[in-house]
Amino acid sequence: MSALSAPTARPRPRPHHPYHPPHASRRLWSPRLRRRLAADAALLVVAAAFVLPLAWLVLASVDGEATLRLSAPGSPTLDNFSAVWTDEITFTPMLNSLLLCGGATVLTVACAALAAYPLSRFRSRVVRPYLLTVLFTTCLPITAIMVPVYGLFVQVDLVDTMSGTALFLAASQLPFAIWLMKNFMDGVPVILEEAAWTDGASWLQSLTRVILPLMGPGITVVMIYSFIMMWGNFFVPFMLLLSPEQLPASVSIFTFFGNYGQVVYGQLAAFSILYSTPVILLYVLISRRLGGGFALGGAVKG
Repeated sequence: MSALSAPTARPRPRPHHPYHPPHASRRLWSPRLRRRLAADAALLVVAAAFVLPLAWLVLASVDGEATLRLSAPGSPTLDNFSAVWTDEITFTPMLNSLLLCGGATVLTVACAALAAYPLSRFRSRVVRPYLLTVLFTTCLPITAIMVPVYGLFVQVDLVDTMSGTALFLAASQLPFAIWLMKNFMDGVPVILEEAAWTDGASWLQSLTRVILPLMGPGITVVMIYSFIMMWGNFFVPFMLLLSPEQLPASVSIFTFFGNYGQVVYGQLAAFSILYSTPVILLYVLISRRLGGGFALGGAVKG
């Protein structure tokens, strides 16, 4: 038989040793996978830090003998909600909060829109330093300016008034609202205003009839952020409002903390759930609009 017709010998594959896995399985614990697992574990720890207090809040609200310990109630009851479902404890403070925060939010959004318009449309060297200064004012602690503000309010007779408190709440949220509103306003094309000016519209008409309707999601974001920050503000109403019948819910919740460390945890949890309900409903009602983005609706035609 010639060498050309000789069969070619094929090497046999070596079987893997039972204690030595294949090369593909050796990559199972690669550095990239280990980093991913470590990141997932860190996220789970952060999620547990938020979920556990919420779970205690829900369980303690239906527990007649609630403590600081997270445990399922032996016999769930609604007595805690019945105890706080009164005009003095819940309805009057919640109404005060709605009036106070709602009025301050409307004032904040209106002033932020008027202040953001020239910052967004006019180019100047002082715009960027001014915006950085505005953003810096949001870093100032409220306790650092509360004493001179209280003295000023005493001089102008605004202490213990809902209007004065709403005015200061709006002023405290205005810097960051201007920053947000300006960024959203930059997304509206200037060509739309120029078309309105050609038709004889003034700058105020172009702002109210062209720009603001197109930046509805941005106004919604500013409104939600301002309302939530004011809704949870305790220090400002506590300092500026003195009459018990004018106190909002963020201050009246302090009454559940009794003397000598005695706290009615079940009623406190029930009131906290009722206190959080308006903010949650506000977000749910407008969450669809937040996801819509800036839909110019064919305003720019080719």
